[in-house]
Order: sequence, then C-alpha cells, then structure tokens
Amino acid sequence: MAAPSISVSKQRPRTQWIGKLIRQLLFYVLLILLWQGLTALHIWKDYLFPGPLDVWTSLKGFIQDGSLLIAITVSLRRLLMGYIISLVLGLILGLLIGSNRYVEETLGSLVLGLQALPSVCWIPIALLWFGLHEQAMIFVVVMGALFSITLGVDAGIKNTPPVYIKAARNMGSRGLALSLQVILPAALPSILTGLKQGWTFAWRSLMAAELIYITVSLGGLLEGGRDLGDISQVFAIMIVLVIIGVIIDATIFAPLERTVRKRWGLSH
Repeated sequence: MAAPSISVSKQRPRTQWIGKLIRQLLFYVLLILLWQGLTALHIWKDYLFPGPLDVWTSLKGFIQDGSLLIAITVSLRRLLMGYIISLVLGLILGLLIGSNRYVEETLGSLVLGLQALPSVCWIPIALLWFGLHEQAMIFVVVMGALFSITLGVDAGIKNTPPVYIKAARNMGSRGLALSLQVILPAALPSILTGLKQGWTFAWRSLMAAELIYITVSLGGLLEGGRDLGDISQVFAIMIVLVIIGVIIDATIFAPLERTVRKRWGLSH
C-alpha cells in the first residue's frame, strides 16, 4: 500500500512544475497580445513605442549576424569574473564583521555606508585607475556586488542561534572549524539572500559601465540603439537582459533556495 503514496508524492512536484510553466507561458502570451494591441491603437508614435514584431525583427538581425551571441558572451564573462571576486571578498569580510565586535564597529560601518553608494559612482574611479580596459568593468562589478554579499553574510552570522554555537564549543569546535561547520550552514538563508542581491547589483553595475564605455557587449548594443534612435533595438536588448536574468534565477538561485528551505524544513 505504500508504493502508490510514494508514486503520488513524486508526481505532485512534477505536476506543480508543469502547472507553473503553463501559467507563466499564458501570462507572457497575454502580455505580448496586450502589447500588440496597444501598438495597433497608435497611442504613441512608432519611434517611441515599437510593436513586438518590430522588436523581433531587430532581435532576429542580431541573432543572424552573430553580434548578440558575442555581446552576451562578453558581458557574462565580465559579470562572472567580477561576481566571483566579490563573492570571495564578501565571504571573508562578512565573516570578519559578523564575528568580531571591533571589526563591526569600524569596518562594518564603512561597508554599510558604501552599500548605499550608487554603483555608477565607481565608474569615474575605475576609468581613472584602470583606463578603458576590462579591469575597469570588472572593478565596477565587484564594487557593485561586494557590499550586498558582505552584509548578507554578516546578517546570517548574527542571526545564528547562540545555542548552536554553545553546543559546538562544548563539543570542542573552535576557530575555522566552528565557522565552516556550524556558523556558515546556519547562516545560509541570509547568505543566499545576499548572494542573490549581489548578483542583481552586479548586473546593474555592469550595464551602467558598458553604457559609458562602449564596447561589443549588451550595454554597447543598448547604447548603440540610443545613438541611432532605434527604439526597437533598445527594447530588444532589454528583453534579452530580462530573459538572461530569468534563466539565471531559475537555474541557479531558485534551486539553491529550494535546497536551503528543504534543509531547514521550510518547504511545503
């Protein structure tokens, strides 16, 4: 009698996933139809608000000549390099700030202030320090994501239940072993939130930098559309950015969140 219940429990997540996918597809189809309907009403001029067919024509041109693939590759390479650096630095800084009161009172206050600084403010510094080179782009990405990741790690450490730490110390856990085996696993929910927010800020920082320093990239194509007055190109690249963001969230962050929720017994 146990086998049917196990089969049903395995099928339920699959059914929920299919239902979610159908609802999302239906939503976007209706959204495109609404977009086309608004375009047909000619409420706005075509050069201000293009229709989905015009945007698709522009996007198809970039796909066929290969420029879109090159732009995506260049932008993602910069993004990944900057994000990995900010991830390593953010984990180290977050551990230091969250575990030491003196570091929190000094360096922690500085990180909190820098986190509120718009990432576009780092672009002039990056250009002066590194010139018109890849290092400038990566630097802006690092500074855009670093402080969100740091504060996420810091918050996770501070929210670790003291009973976990006391129990680990009573069993002889100290120093690095305590941090890696007890504190970091307990802080995972907050750390994951910081990582996701850091990724978002990294994207924004990169686009801001690429809009100013024009190269073959997604930001460069976006700025190229503005220079040419081609609103269809601008819309097309914006849609590409949205699609990339959705794919990254669905393939990386969403599975991580489900794993963490399941680990802490928060999944339904």
